Amino acid sequence: MPLLRLVPDNTNFRFMWLRKASFPLSILLAIASVTLFFSVGLNLGIDFKGGTIIEMQTDGPADISDIRSRLSAMELGDVQVQEFGAPDDVLIRIEEQPGGELAQQAVVSNIRDTFAEQNVEFRRVEVVGPRVSGELAQAGALAVIASLLAILVYIWVRFEWQFAIGAILTTANDVIVTIGLFVILQLDFSLSSIAAVLTIIGYSLNDTVVVYDRIRENLRRYKKLPLAEVLDRSINETLSRTTLTSVTTLLALIALWAFGGEVIRSFTLAMIFGVVIGTYSSIFLAAPFLILFNLRRGGASKDEGADGAENGDDSDNTAAQV
Repeated sequence: MPLLRLVPDNTNFRFMWLRKASFPLSILLAIASVTLFFSVGLNLGIDFKGGTIIEMQTDGPADISDIRSRLSAMELGDVQVQEFGAPDDVLIRIEEQPGGELAQQAVVSNIRDTFAEQNVEFRRVEVVGPRVSGELAQAGALAVIASLLAILVYIWVRFEWQFAIGAILTTANDVIVTIGLFVILQLDFSLSSIAAVLTIIGYSLNDTVVVYDRIRENLRRYKKLPLAEVLDRSINETLSRTTLTSVTTLLALIALWAFGGEVIRSFTLAMIFGVVIGTYSSIFLAAPFLILFNLRRGGASKDEGADGAENGDDSDNTAAQV
């Protein structure tokens, strides 16, 4: 269907020439993200540093300013009050109080007493202690590392080691730069943020593997073309699919960011950025890594040598035409 094509057929962009700019840019962004991570740090949410989350429903539209002033008078430290979906739903976040879980429970009891005169329904109360938050942080980091190692093993077996290392470096770049976004904007980093990072890993890897699979096919088909030209051809052939997938995903994410409410806004913003940076890396980083690692032309066709021999004449003719 021509109307659904965002990129015309038979494009001939020289992506490999642009690696002279994409590599330094990506390295600069990664270094800046790591530097900010260690110097500024993440804005850890209650899931990781402990605290109390209270969801309550008021009788009619909630007066956020009145609720905030009442809680401020209790001197609880960092308190966040926001609408949660409907106008009468309120989400309260309170930082961890000194004194352990008993102190957290005391805070909840005081808040209940403060709003006892009003017709308020407490729909959800969650207390996260520092011990639990430390376990969550460790589990989240292990989940990201384990997923990257599993990706490395799979692609190494499925393709070649150059493809595996290229996919890992591409995916790691996406994760590092996304973490940098959280640091720069000081977005609330919670368990949903870990889910966003893992989703970005899967999305970026999917795009990268699609490009790599086409590269492997073209390495068998165009045996006499220089490697850079084969990579350019492969990316151009998958460019329409890559852009269409990214745009349709972004449309859904932008709708969630605009209308999904404050609670999932940091998650959707990270996903939007992750889709953009994942699309960029699959085009401008994944294939150039194969040149950097000196991919062997014969390695990609070792499992289908007979098929390559059968198609040798056609490949030579096609290469001559190009």
